[in-house]
Amino acid sequence: MRHPLSAGQGAAALTAAMAEDDPDSLAAGARLRRDFPAELAAAALSQASLRRRARAKFGEAAGEMLFTPDGLEQASRPEVAAWRARRFAEAGVSRIVDLGCGIGADALALAHAGLGVVAVERDPATAAVASANLEGTGATVVVADATEAASDLLGPGTAVFCDPARRTGRGRSWRVEDFSPPWSFVCGLLDGRHVACVKLGPGLPRELVPDDVEACWVSHRGDVVEAGLWRLPGGTAASVAELLPSGDRVEGTGRRLPVAAPGRYILEPDGAVIRARAVGDIVPGAWLLDAEVAYLSTDEPVVTPFASVFEVLETMDTNERTLRTWVREHHIGTLEIKKRALDLDPAALRRRLRPAGPHQATLILARTVHGARAFVVRRV
Repeated sequence: MRHPLSAGQGAAALTAAMAEDDPDSLAAGARLRRDFPAELAAAALSQASLRRRARAKFGEAAGEMLFTPDGLEQASRPEVAAWRARRFAEAGVSRIVDLGCGIGADALALAHAGLGVVAVERDPATAAVASANLEGTGATVVVADATEAASDLLGPGTAVFCDPARRTGRGRSWRVEDFSPPWSFVCGLLDGRHVACVKLGPGLPRELVPDDVEACWVSHRGDVVEAGLWRLPGGTAASVAELLPSGDRVEGTGRRLPVAAPGRYILEPDGAVIRARAVGDIVPGAWLLDAEVAYLSTDEPVVTPFASVFEVLETMDTNERTLRTWVREHHIGTLEIKKRALDLDPAALRRRLRPAGPHQATLILARTVHGARAFVVRRV
């Protein structure tokens, strides 16, 4: 199952396409068609363009991989995939089936963690991409429908990983009817017969989380990138935030915090902490500015990996005229605006405040017990 760009004339076409400054240009297409068949030239230029986009996620490794547009979008970041693979290995897994492997990015991390990997992909063209990416790792790629292959591949002692496709012709979807493999099949993977992880988007509705699984929201360098549903040996139902690459982890208890007027410091919890309902579990003694908004406050400085901490320097009304006057009088040229649960566009507001000058500032706009307020803050 060799990809047409992985050897021979295809590899030469890809090398030529990668040398183009703009592989999407008409001129690049014309140059490659002089030396290669039109279909091969188009495929190579498309792949060169995808590799350039992939650098933001895969770094220099993108130059050695093949991609599809959907596969690139859905593929895990390498550090996240490596963390997940380590978790499987630490659970004693030695063999794992990746159902719906896409371009093989997660299967690659699993193989690099020393696991025996069988990667299943229904689309033959995507499976060929996965085969190219997994070449030399010992992983096996099977072209099959996940729902049909599972019964044959998931024997005793075999773990399972599944990243169901969540896209339609209209884009991303959270309608379980649109998932592939079907949601009923995906839930069945978590029934306890196998060590299992199902990767889903970070916007996972909580009502979709099955009973008796660990729901783990993963934040990578401040970006909430996924929600994973796990069945591990001895595991119990839990709601967890995992921060990478640090490995800091907090379990949410849903503990409710008091609501009070702003103190000297404002804390902005990581998005994974919010989704895991762990806001009340990260800073003892903190309180909320508003019962429905995830901004915390304290009177004492704190250090926590689970939130950004800001010292309040000044408080004012959120009236735009007031804010514009403050920006002008303080000669603010670089202005960061943060907000939650307020109906405003920070970028549009920044333009209207017309920052100009040598100084910089950060504003937090938030609901409080005294109504909406603007806080001039300094990151601690």
